[in-house]
Amino acid sequence: MNNAPSATGGTKKLGVGNYVGYGVGDLAVNLFFQSAILYLLIFYTDVVGISPAVAASIFLVARVVDAVTDPLMGVIADKTRTRWGKFRPYLIYGSVPLSLMAIATFSAPFSDDTSKILFAYATYIIFGIAYTVVSIPYSGLTAVITDDAQERTMLSAYRMAFALGGGLVVGVGTLPLVEAFGGGAQGYQLTLSLYGVLAVLLLLVTFVSTRERVAATTPQTPRLVDCLSVLAHNPPLWLITTAFFMGMLAFIIRSTAIIYYFQYNLGQKELFPIFMLSILLGQLAGIVVTPMVAKKLGKKNTYIWGALGGMVTGIVLFMTPYDAITAIFVVSILGSFFFAFPTVMGWSMLPDTIEYAEWKKGIRADGAIYAVSSFFQKMAMAVGGALAAMILSVTGYVANQPQNADALHGILLMISLVPVAIMVIGIIAIWFYQLDDDTHATIRGELDERRASAI
Repeated sequence: MNNAPSATGGTKKLGVGNYVGYGVGDLAVNLFFQSAILYLLIFYTDVVGISPAVAASIFLVARVVDAVTDPLMGVIADKTRTRWGKFRPYLIYGSVPLSLMAIATFSAPFSDDTSKILFAYATYIIFGIAYTVVSIPYSGLTAVITDDAQERTMLSAYRMAFALGGGLVVGVGTLPLVEAFGGGAQGYQLTLSLYGVLAVLLLLVTFVSTRERVAATTPQTPRLVDCLSVLAHNPPLWLITTAFFMGMLAFIIRSTAIIYYFQYNLGQKELFPIFMLSILLGQLAGIVVTPMVAKKLGKKNTYIWGALGGMVTGIVLFMTPYDAITAIFVVSILGSFFFAFPTVMGWSMLPDTIEYAEWKKGIRADGAIYAVSSFFQKMAMAVGGALAAMILSVTGYVANQPQNADALHGILLMISLVPVAIMVIGIIAIWFYQLDDDTHATIRGELDERRASAI
């Protein structure tokens, strides 16, 4: 089979095998992504013995490095030309380094404070670079596998479903695996080793089962100045990016705090894996129905209504007593269901901004656009993780001890009202998004004519 992109665009219809093959790549990536979100802060504070304030600085410094590496990776990917395409090779070449750095990040080889802090800085920064090398090309595949809006929604839905699978493995399996492997730093290290092997195999599946079918209207590789022009003159991209950032920020803060909530507020850490299973099943249900809702309401309205539904559940959760465990589970499951809508829609809408830029500027710069998205997602990870750590610090959190009322209240706010307030900004950004389905279809038609005339 010819692996080169089609010169006439993504006209070949995708099948379930294509959707699944693409989706399992996000399962692989999320083995690391979810591990970092759910467990890295508590690994630093409660296992390694790093203070919350220092942990916050680690998260922020690593993202300063990403300010350079993410755009650079986007430009490199756009300039890559191989017989496998421009994005797929990085799934193979980047998978093993990413796995090794994830294992190192969840290791604690030093006992003195200075060495363990320096080691945490170094491993998390390099882990972020390795993650960039894989995640930006992987995300960029959505735009070159197909240019059909509904197929992109399906790709995004499958991607989110398998990302959920990664979250399921990590959320439900990590703590039992850590204990089975001896607990402490050794338990985390061996657990991430297992995830690393699985991730390498899954990324190989994605490489084999996907093809880059959508070609640019011009065959030249974009220059750096071209990429910057595409980014500067793309209002839909910046609205989506703003919404992405706010949605990810809300998600990171809540996800980082949830294990603290079960351990300290509820005093029932043993329920955490069951809780993660429950909310991930709720999110899966949301992912399944999102394409149907989007077909009826459109992408923009689906995003807004899903976000509003999730925000209502956040307010209700804040008012739910700690002893109402069933209510906590039910409200959280509903929140996961509704928040699946904006997550899927965000990934489905982002590729549309690539065609918008190509139509307006005559330049296709998939890598640069996905680099921007990746950078702001990782900025949200950094800011969210740092904010969570700082809230723990200023409210008087003490690791492995009963917490004072301020610390407990801070943890509660992080899983309820703080994400709600952040999502308001995301909804405002999407409200002004004007690249609807009909406009995108018109743009695609004009681009197809350009491609045909270029043959």
